[in-house]
Amino acid sequence: MGNSALRAHVETAQKTGVFQLKDRGLTEFPSELQKLTSNLRTIDLSNNKIDSLPPLLIGKFTLLKSLSLNNNKLTVLPDELCNLKKLETLNLNNNLLRELPSTFGQLSALKTLSLSGNQLGALPPQLCSLRHLDVVDLSKNQIRSIPDTVGELQAIELNLNQNQISQISVKISSCPRLKVLRLEENCLELSMLPQSILSDAQICLLAVEGNLFEIKKLRELEGYDKYMERFTATKKKFA
Repeated sequence: MGNSALRAHVETAQKTGVFQLKDRGLTEFPSELQKLTSNLRTIDLSNNKIDSLPPLLIGKFTLLKSLSLNNNKLTVLPDELCNLKKLETLNLNNNLLRELPSTFGQLSALKTLSLSGNQLGALPPQLCSLRHLDVVDLSKNQIRSIPDTVGELQAIELNLNQNQISQISVKISSCPRLKVLRLEENCLELSMLPQSILSDAQICLLAVEGNLFEIKKLRELEGYDKYMERFTATKKKFA
């Protein structure tokens, strides 16, 4: 892509606070954005070939609220990304990420996190210190279990569809705000599903199709009627 085209995008972004450059075959984060660190509220560089983020630049976008880098080739995220104190939405679907920076919990304003289609092998514990997190999408990764730390998670919706989960900590029932739990197409035996998810949790939508048991067996579990009460009450609310 020519310099003049990029310059035009930069000039527009200076006025609008939005820089969007998708499907352009970019192999690196545009250094021209250096001029816009105090302007931009939204950056969308999805569907490119970017394999890394410049540490010295990425943490300087002090007003940034939304960052989208879906369908790139990112293998790691720099710690400096976690300096974005106003960031509310982070979309990193379909990259090559295996883990998150240890400082990820510093993204204190984060509400929506999408990491579908990466190579995460575990539920990142850093997510549990994000107090405003509403929606987390970790579908299509390589997560095998849900650890005890999950009890601290503040999310309202957690999507773990299409992983390799065979074990779930009973602590998931303690999540204070968790209403929607998606576990479709995993490796769960019915005996590995904590009964407290049905009887004691806030969860009012539990999606478990495509595991190692028949859905009708779920209906026979103790606590299923309590779960259905929550499910029906919520359904009425949204109807």
